[in-house]
Formats: sequence, structure tokens, C-alpha cells
Amino acid sequence: MASVFVTRRIPGDALERLAAEHRVEIWEGRLQPSHAKLLEKARDVQGLLSLLTDRIDRDVIASCEKLRVISNYAVGVDNVDIEAATERGIPVGFTPDVLTEATADATFGLLLACARRVVEGDHVVRAGRWLTWEPTLLLGQDVHGKTLGIVGLGRIGKAVARRAEGFGMDVIHTSGSSGVPLDELLERADFVSLHAPLTEASRGMIDEAGLRRMKPTAILINTSRGGLVDSGALTRALERGWIAGAALDVTDPEPVPRGHPLLEAPNLILNPHVASASIEARTAMADLAVENLLAGLAGEPMPKCFNAEALATPRAP
Repeated sequence: MASVFVTRRIPGDALERLAAEHRVEIWEGRLQPSHAKLLEKARDVQGLLSLLTDRIDRDVIASCEKLRVISNYAVGVDNVDIEAATERGIPVGFTPDVLTEATADATFGLLLACARRVVEGDHVVRAGRWLTWEPTLLLGQDVHGKTLGIVGLGRIGKAVARRAEGFGMDVIHTSGSSGVPLDELLERADFVSLHAPLTEASRGMIDEAGLRRMKPTAILINTSRGGLVDSGALTRALERGWIAGAALDVTDPEPVPRGHPLLEAPNLILNPHVASASIEARTAMADLAVENLLAGLAGEPMPKCFNAEALATPRAP
């Protein structure tokens, strides 16, 4: 029986299955534990179930001498120092696949809501400004027949492309190994949807130069990671009309603090990082995160291990 620290309670009954086999402590706060508290709680555990808001850096990994397994409740692992974990021989689990369709649904929901000004319409009605049917009230953009540019054609990007087919959209993409150059995609697309992982190379990939390349009628959607977009440049793009609008499920910084200029930008929809927040997807994520952790603690291969290949590669002496 191992000791496990879970950095917040997750949906479903997966944690009950974990507690049936191991000693489990769950952080019950609505917010994640501070970095100092994380170090304190994880110092003597063998297993760690983390969320994307937890910074599992080299200090945490070095300080937790008994740590044998990390299971990240997320499809991304940019919050975990993979190199440090691999050096220690620690497998890092993650939760791909199970949130693909939910995130793609949310992406297309944001695209439609921004194009057809759904949130603005709700505000008009609630504010008592709906006087009558008007031929020019809240004119939006058609989605059908337009060009969708997908940045990062992984699982989620492909799922978004499938949905676009139903709207008769022309889909173009850019990725590490295929598609058109990013600059060309930005120039051609009516809608740009981001699905790339956050790395040092991709951080700020949508910057001022990129936003200026986009059509003045174009809309940007981001359900991946906030750091892909230069928030200051996006604010200026919306204020100055370089693009028509944006819909973000993720931001940089995250959450957006009060008084941040992004909150005053026009033609912008903001969601609190909930693209995968369907009951089915979040429960499946919990099941997979716990399965990863149980397998790792048993010394068995994880169902989904991010650094499995690196761990299997012999290290130079």
C-alpha cells in the first residue's frame, strides 16, 4: 500500500477505487495547493495525481525522494518537468483521447457563438434593449462555406475538422509535419482554431505579426493553451479592428485578473477553461488518471504514459 497525494477532488468514483488500494490524501480546497504546500504534502508520497494548474517542476521532483509515479489529470503535460521526471525514472501519465470530442464540441460552440454574436444577443435581451425585429441588429457572419484554419492537427484538431465538414467548410491546417505554413493559414482562413501543445517553440506563436496577417473579418478560437497567444497583441488586434473577433477558453495569464486589458477588448468571448467540462469527459479523465496511477504504482505499464518511450531508451553512461 502506497501513499498518494491528489491535488484536488475530481469527478466520478475513481478516487474511491484508488483509496481501496492505497493511502490517499485529497486537497479539498477549491484552489490548488500553493507550491510550498504541494512540496509539503508530496514530500513523502509514492504517487502524485496532479492537475494542469499544479507546477510539478524540478524542485518538486527532486524534493519528493520517494515519488515513483505522476499521473496528470490533463491531456497536456506542460505543467510537469518531463525531463526531470524521466531522469528519475518516474513515469508521467496523462489523459488524451477521452476529452477529444468534448473539446471539439466546445470549440465549434465558441466558433458559432462568436460568428453569430450569441453572447451579445443575450446581453441585448437581458438589458431590455430588444425593441423589435430589426434588419441590421447584431449582424454576424456565415460559418458554412468558409475557410477554417486549424493550427495543430492532432486528435482534437481532427475532431474539429470533422465537425467543419458538416458545415461545408474548406479546412486547411498547419502542423509539425504537414499542411500549409502558418503565415499562409493566417492569411487564408476566415476562422483560426488553435490546437497545438504549448512548448517553448509554440509560446506566443499568435503574435502581433500573425494577427496582422489575418483577415479583418477573421475570428480566432483558442481551446488549447493560453500561452499560444500574445494577449497584449490580441487586445490591440480587437481594439483596432485587425480581426473581427475572438473566443478563448484559455488565456495568458490564467485566470484573467480584474483590470486586465483583455477584459475590456471588444468582440471577445471568454470562458474559464471549460472546453472539456462535460460530465462524460471529465469522469473519463478521472478514470484514466487513476488507472495510470494504479498501474504505475504496481510497476506495470500505464495505459497512457507521456514519457514511456524516453524511459525505455537506455541512457548514456
